[in-house]
Amino acid sequence: MSAALVPFLPVPMVARQGDRYVLDFDRPQSIGRLRTFWGNFGMFVRAWTYIRENGPDGLRNVSGMAVLNANYLRALLDGTYHLPYRTEVLHEVVFSDRDQKKAGVSAMDIAKQLIDHGIHPPTVYFPLVVQGALMMEPTETESKETLETFAEALKQIAAEAVSDPGKAQQAPTRTHLNRLDETRAARFPVLRWTPGMDPHKQQVDPKAAKAAS
Repeated sequence: MSAALVPFLPVPMVARQGDRYVLDFDRPQSIGRLRTFWGNFGMFVRAWTYIRENGPDGLRNVSGMAVLNANYLRALLDGTYHLPYRTEVLHEVVFSDRDQKKAGVSAMDIAKQLIDHGIHPPTVYFPLVVQGALMMEPTETESKETLETFAEALKQIAAEAVSDPGKAQQAPTRTHLNRLDETRAARFPVLRWTPGMDPHKQQVDPKAAKAAS
């Protein structure tokens, strides 16, 4: 941090006085205290509305449904995907790509192939303590039918990982844009859209750009 910015840091600052540490509020140039309610106000309104609409009994019910849905997914997919921890499941269940990785299909491949099934993929590679993690957090609003559809898609992907691993490795193939080069995107980010840009090559087609202008 630049020393020139130190006087403006928020208070309190931790300062050392002899052998102990104290909170220093005497910083006249400070921008002031950071408060917990600063943030996206719209999200607080949604959360408060949801709490008020459900009430104590409703919140208990929706929480229970979220836990039930996670446990149902666990029961449907256990044996198809590796379950690294067999502890009690609450609102989420974490599988791994251990078995599919033997055929060269990773958690990212599985997520991409779910897109071809018309399903938004779950969180992958988190939590970090699970290698190749697939973290599924079905909400209380998911029906039994949608959970079963999701599980069937994952079972099909697992079967194809053995019979045709290339299918997952090339997914998605049914979208307007196929798999992008994420490594290149991370190393050479394009932070501004330009007419005629090819998202795969991250280059601009001069003819298309001229036509758009």
